[in-house]
Amino acid sequence: MKLISWNVNGLRAVMNKGFMNFFRAADADIFCLQETKMQPGQAELDLAGYEEYWNSAVKKGYSGTAVFSKNKAIAVSLNLDQEEHGQEGRVLTLEYDRFYLINAYAPNAQRGLTRLDYRLAWQDDFCAHLVNLDRKKPVVVCGDMNVAHHEIDIKNPKSNVANAGFSPQERAKMTELLAAGFVDSFRFLNPDKAGAYTWWSYMFDARAKNVGWRIDYFLVSERIKDRIQDALIYSEVIGSDHCPIGLELCI
Repeated sequence: MKLISWNVNGLRAVMNKGFMNFFRAADADIFCLQETKMQPGQAELDLAGYEEYWNSAVKKGYSGTAVFSKNKAIAVSLNLDQEEHGQEGRVLTLEYDRFYLINAYAPNAQRGLTRLDYRLAWQDDFCAHLVNLDRKKPVVVCGDMNVAHHEIDIKNPKSNVANAGFSPQERAKMTELLAAGFVDSFRFLNPDKAGAYTWWSYMFDARAKNVGWRIDYFLVSERIKDRIQDALIYSEVIGSDHCPIGLELCI
C-alpha cells in the first residue's frame, strides 16, 4: 500500500502549482492533506476513483485536513473527543479492515511559544486517541506534527531551542508519543540520515540552501514496523513550504 501526506498550505493555491500533476503521478492508495484552508466544494478537483473525506476548520481559510482514498473507509471520525479541539479541523480518523489511518495537523506553538500550553494539551489528547485505537488494530499516523524531534531533524538546532517546533517541551511530547507504542517510519529506515527535511521557510532562500526542518511524519504501530517497505521525502516537489512525504507499507 502506498500512502502520501502533504501539508499544502492552502489547497486552492497549490492547485495552480502542479498539485494534480503530482497527485496523478503518485497514484497513491491514500493521499492525505493538511492545512487545506478551504471547505469542500470551494475548488474543482478531479478525484475520479477516490473517496473524499474532509475536516475543515470553522474559521474560513484556516487549518483543515482531507483524505482521498481509493478504498471506502468503514467509519470516519473528526477531531478528538474533547470539545476544545473541535474547531480547527486538525484530525481525521478513518477505520479500514486491517488498520486505522489518522491524518493530523498539530497546532503550532506560535512565536514566543504563546500557544504552547494548548499545543501540549492537544498532544496529550492526541496521544491518548492513538493509544486507544492501537488497542483495537494497528495504527498508521501521518501529517504535519509541527515538531522536529531530534537535532538531526533540523538544520540549525542550537539557535532554535527556544522556538516553536523545537522547544524541549514539544520534543519531549514526541518522545512520549513514540514511547507509547509507535515508530517514526523515516528514522526506522534512515536512523543517521542528515539533511532530510520536509519544511523550509519562505525567507532567506532557505529551500534552495536546504535550511529546513523535518516536521512531517508517518508513524506506525510498533508491532507493524517490520512491514515498512519504504519511507520517502519528495523534496523536489514544490508548491508549498512543505514537501510531500510517502510511506510504502505491507498491510
